[in-house]
Parts: sequence; C-alpha cells; structure tokens
Amino acid sequence: MKKIFTILGVVAVAAFANAQIVINEVYGGGGNSGATYTNDFIELINKGVASVTLTGATLQYASASGTFNQYHTLPAITLAPGQTYLIQEGAGTGGTTALNADFVAPIPTNFGSGTNSAPGFAMQASNVKVALVSNGVQVSTPTDSNVLDFVGTGSANQWEGTAAATGMTNSNSVNRTNGVDTNNNVVDFTAGAPTPQNSNAGTLAVSDFNKTKSNFVKNTFVKNDEITFGADAKDVKVYTLTGQLVKTASVKANGTLNVAELAEGNYIVTGTVNNQAVSQKILKN
Repeated sequence: MKKIFTILGVVAVAAFANAQIVINEVYGGGGNSGATYTNDFIELINKGVASVTLTGATLQYASASGTFNQYHTLPAITLAPGQTYLIQEGAGTGGTTALNADFVAPIPTNFGSGTNSAPGFAMQASNVKVALVSNGVQVSTPTDSNVLDFVGTGSANQWEGTAAATGMTNSNSVNRTNGVDTNNNVVDFTAGAPTPQNSNAGTLAVSDFNKTKSNFVKNTFVKNDEITFGADAKDVKVYTLTGQLVKTASVKANGTLNVAELAEGNYIVTGTVNNQAVSQKILKN
C-alpha cells in the first residue's frame, strides 16, 4: 500500500467556514458566590486536521432572550489541531483563582445605544447566547452566513440544532463533549466543572513539521500496531481527526508506541522534538 506522509500547514479560516475553529467551553458564573474562577470565560478549539488562522473575527454576546448587542474583536490567532484558545471575560467579586488567559477581552462595543465600563462580557451565570463570528456584523440567528459557531445555554431562545445546551451554574460551565461538533448544542455540550485551557499551557502548540530537521514519526503508515519515532519526543499525543485525545506518551529515538487498541484509520500525532512542537498525520491499518 502507498506510504502516506502529510505535513500540517496553515490554511485560511474561510476554507473551513462553520467547521474548524469552534466554541469549546462557556462559563458565565465567574466571580459569583461559589465560583472557583474570578472571571467568566469563553474557550475556542480547533477541532480540524490542519492549522487555521482566524483573522477579523468577533465574539458576540446576548442574554437568553435578548438580541446580540455586544461584541469584541479577537486578535489574529493560529490554532493547530486540538489546540485551545482561552478568552477572559467579565469579572465578579467572588472566586479564588485568576485565569491564565491567552486574551483578556477589552471593554465590549455595543451595536446599539448604551455604554460599557468593565472589560469583557458580564455574562449571565446560567442562560446565555454566544456566537463566534467571522466579522463585526451583528448576528440575529444561528444560521447567519457570518456565524462560525453558536452556543445557546439553558433557557436561551436560540441555539444550534434541536435544543440549547444545559444551563450553567456558578460552579459548572458547558464544555464541548470530546471536541465533537454536530451543530446541535444539546448533544455537543455537557455541564461540568470549568476546565479553562490556554494555548500556551494547553495540550497543543504544533508548528509545521518541516520546521524541524529530525524525523518525528518514521512509519506514517502503521501496519503492525507500532509507531516508530526517529528522535526523542516529549509529550507525545495521538488525536482522532475529530480532536479527541486517545493516547499519550514520551519516547526515545527509535523507540515505539503501541497503538493496538486504536481502531484502523487516520490520526494526528503531536509532540515536542528539540524544543519544537511538531505534528504528523498517520494511517493505522
């Protein structure tokens, strides 16, 4: 069978509109009584198979039954497969733990009249609507052409799919289940303790493979359940193409990683070689 070797490159987000960088977690109880974290937050994730740059995008916020009347612009960001990006939103007077966020949201801009004085969205603790949008045009429905992703929680009057995600609490966020996006909020999100992850300290920080001179994965076609590595690699992680982490390890040069328990198919292998983050796509057969 033909040997497969794929380098993950950077592609424009327009090529994966509504598909690749999505909202991974929403938390509106930050700073409230019983909260661990001092701030609300929104976390993005790249659930695709290639690095993507998001430029000119905005996050837009609305109450459960309100219109999207607030937004802030995101900086240009590049996320590798599985990588997260943490955005710090509004603060409260409670909570004990500050966020180590990739981006601290500025004072929101209003689409209509009114002014804001505090940085970030002051989100409701349970029932909200949040949209990741490709530009600064005000959103009105989840199916607007500029909507990259949309999450409604609790009693929100708009959502993706058949129903809103479960409501949040001061101690619970809603988090994307296994990184999967079926465009159905009630299925895609699960309530649980907040798990903010930023891309600097998070699971992935993957550069193009050709930026290293070492041979990361020697056998990108895996036939006998063993991945063989050509260099010492730390923090090795194996992901499905939907972004689910299925294996972790650290290996030595010419060492192997047994993946007998994984189903046949394509996976993304990431790791750190010579202090550089690298990735390769493999096919297990």
